[in-house]
Amino acid sequence: MASVSAPAQTAQTAPAAPLQRGIVKMVLSGCAIIVRGQPRGGPPPERQINLSNIRAGAMARRAAQAQPDTKDTPDEPWAFQAREFLRKKLIGKEVCFTVEIKTALGREYGMVYLGRDTTGENIAESLVSEGLATVRREGIRGNNPEQARLCELEDQSKASKKGQWSEGGGTHTIRDLKYTIDSPRNFVDSLHQKPINAIIEHVRDGSVVRALLLPDYYLVTVMLSGIKCPTFKREADGVETPESFAAEAKFFTESRLLQRDVQIILESCPNQIILGTILHPNGNITELLLKEGFARCVDWSMAVYTQGAEKLRAAERSAKERKVRIWKDYVAPTANLDQKDRQFVAKVMQVVNADAMVVKLNSGEYKTIHLSSIRPPRIEGEEKNKDKDKRFRPLYDIPYMFEAREFLRKKLIGKKVNVTVDYIRAATGPGEGTPAFAERTCATVTIGGINIAEALVSKGLATVIRYRQDDDQRSSHYDELLAAEARAIKNGKGLHSKKEVPIHRVADISGETQKAKQFLPFLQRAGRSEAVVEYVFSGSRLKLYMPKETCLITFLLAGIECPRSSRNMPGGMQVAEPFSDEAMLFTKELVLQREVEVEVESMDKAGNFIGWLHIEGVNLSVALVENALSKVHFTAERSAYYKTLVSAEEACRQRKEKIWANYEEKPVEEVVHVTEEKERVPNYRAVYVTEISDSLHFYTQDVETGGQLESLMETMRAEIAAQPPVEGSYSARRGDNCIAKFADGEWYRARVEKIESPAKVHVFYIDYGNREVVSSTRLAAIPPAFSTRTLPAQATEYAFAFIQIPLDEDARADVVDCIVRDIQNSQCLLNVEYSGATCPLVTIQFGDTKEDVGLGLVKEGLVMVDVRKEKYLQKMVTEYLNSQESAKSARLNIWRYGDFRADDADEFGYRR
Repeated sequence: MASVSAPAQTAQTAPAAPLQRGIVKMVLSGCAIIVRGQPRGGPPPERQINLSNIRAGAMARRAAQAQPDTKDTPDEPWAFQAREFLRKKLIGKEVCFTVEIKTALGREYGMVYLGRDTTGENIAESLVSEGLATVRREGIRGNNPEQARLCELEDQSKASKKGQWSEGGGTHTIRDLKYTIDSPRNFVDSLHQKPINAIIEHVRDGSVVRALLLPDYYLVTVMLSGIKCPTFKREADGVETPESFAAEAKFFTESRLLQRDVQIILESCPNQIILGTILHPNGNITELLLKEGFARCVDWSMAVYTQGAEKLRAAERSAKERKVRIWKDYVAPTANLDQKDRQFVAKVMQVVNADAMVVKLNSGEYKTIHLSSIRPPRIEGEEKNKDKDKRFRPLYDIPYMFEAREFLRKKLIGKKVNVTVDYIRAATGPGEGTPAFAERTCATVTIGGINIAEALVSKGLATVIRYRQDDDQRSSHYDELLAAEARAIKNGKGLHSKKEVPIHRVADISGETQKAKQFLPFLQRAGRSEAVVEYVFSGSRLKLYMPKETCLITFLLAGIECPRSSRNMPGGMQVAEPFSDEAMLFTKELVLQREVEVEVESMDKAGNFIGWLHIEGVNLSVALVENALSKVHFTAERSAYYKTLVSAEEACRQRKEKIWANYEEKPVEEVVHVTEEKERVPNYRAVYVTEISDSLHFYTQDVETGGQLESLMETMRAEIAAQPPVEGSYSARRGDNCIAKFADGEWYRARVEKIESPAKVHVFYIDYGNREVVSSTRLAAIPPAFSTRTLPAQATEYAFAFIQIPLDEDARADVVDCIVRDIQNSQCLLNVEYSGATCPLVTIQFGDTKEDVGLGLVKEGLVMVDVRKEKYLQKMVTEYLNSQESAKSARLNIWRYGDFRADDADEFGYRR
């Protein structure tokens, strides 16, 4: 296209004006248009062309707001019709033109033709022939055929009484323009969101236009509902500074809507701002601006958008994914997550308060999920400071918290849900008046196509969080949440109700012996009572909520003896018994937050009730015994469930499952057991030896999980470096897991074994097996994300099978030195041979040569053989004994004085 800029000329006739081309952007009046070029990397240049030799009526002009004395200027007769004639004919079309005159002030006059050359329609002639413009006869030269042609057309128009030559003077063609509306809100409401015809007269920026509403000629400013484009900021000196992509967004809207016939749906009028949607035959400009990355969604006006807010979100999402224009630097909140971590199906195991839940993934891993963009009920202001002396229980003391939790519990517990992660909310440290929060995974949770957060909000049991406009960490269904909240407010549901808030007076009689004694006969007479399991302390100890009695009780399962979990006792931490964690997990998965039935039989001296718990026909005591996680207690003999319990226990004992794994059978049964184990079946696995003690016990890490430990330590140290613990703030307790700073200056996971004084705390490094005495200033609380729940302790204790440990200190020291030199900090192969009193006894092989380390000690005469009698081990024992005989014959080390075992084994540090 030829450039639309022309060389400067003085006010004189151009004898041979070059032909230029452009696109008509705007028609100013019946004799003036604005022509633009083609866009190349931004909005194109433009220029005003005035039609030579003709004059059309002047358009109406509003009085300057800064000059109160001036008045509005109305249309001249037939001015609007002339403008409309050109607008409908030219807008968006390509024209060619010649500039004949350019005045000293820069105004350009010329001839305009529709199309690419002068064979097209002559616009000035068309106007004159329709009686919409007059010819300037005062400047006509007789030898100019074009001017003569215009005069001829004007004479014909007069004869035909067309346009302004018609009878009546044309007063009926003058518009009654209305620049202001007395009550914009009433005006918008009166239209009832029906489409109204309009012409876009001006584009202020990509999302704000000036429109002429037809047929009543209201001139109104309309802001597009639901979006906002970059704008032009006006500085104090009056200079406009465009935001990034503001000019491009404005051109995008101008090139499609300016002076086009459209339909507008006026949707709302908050604060005198008219919001609307512009419908063009070629599409919806709101969606196009979003899709092309020229605009972003805005929440405050999205709610009134009538064409489907989800379409706008989808268009914006498309632009974000393609990173176009204003989104060129966009990073999605879940960009760092794999697809399997963004969307997954999980089973709900627990509801936490009213906005979070613990789910179990298909992998068996547990994960806490927070519902995106909602806030559970909470206490604010003066209510927060009331009853400070009273023990605060959020579930019962915060209005509507119990209702919200119960809604989620009844709908979700034990059900499979679809989880779509929306964003990860980073961990925050404690601030003034705000608590610290760990990292949160925020997601949209649906079940049967129902958005749980939306259902919660619609019942008035949660509120929607408001965000900054540029905060993208929000629910993928944020608009539906806002709409649900609006409905809840309108209908006065839940938190938005003006009724009195529900009060839950729940008595907690856990540990209250006197209250429990008074309550016991009532529960015994009731038979089976309904209850909800609120908390699981261990496999057989639970806290129950009794809905009919509105009280909380501690309940112990009757008839069984369950492995005890670790507990703080007056004498220190009680170590957990084997399989206690598995029993607690089993109970949690089966009954936590479920509705159950209980039969109370008695109570103990601490005020805990004892009885039987049933869930969907399953007796929990029987289920624990059947799964080899509990033993039958003698008190079960007088119950109706005794036979079932004994039968289940016997089956597990025969299978040697879990707590029965090391069960020693009666002598008669032992024969059967020995005959079953015909031969030793080795199953060596790769381990890394990390520590060797003076007692010849050693600690190993599984090579398979080594990568997980490295990753955990790296992440943990990075977090500690970012938020270092306050020195001396940790109060050590025996049995507690913590983190300790080792001599190398790095932090490691540890367990407190003994406390002599604050300066002398004995710790055991649970991932490496070594021990150290440190000051309490080198200890800190272990961050929850790195506890043994995330990754169990990696150091496992073992001892050598088939060898005796020398009692003599020098002899033992020689063995320890030899082993340290051979296998410490190296990868080996390990096989468990049999169980010992404190740890499994194993054979261990060098990783490269596959030679038996223990057998090597025997061959070198450093240790004696511990003879085992199990038949399946006899082949190994024989090999060890043969090697011992060889060492004895060669008089190696302990055998250097011959066979000393006959009479003085004790003297040499051995017992036969």
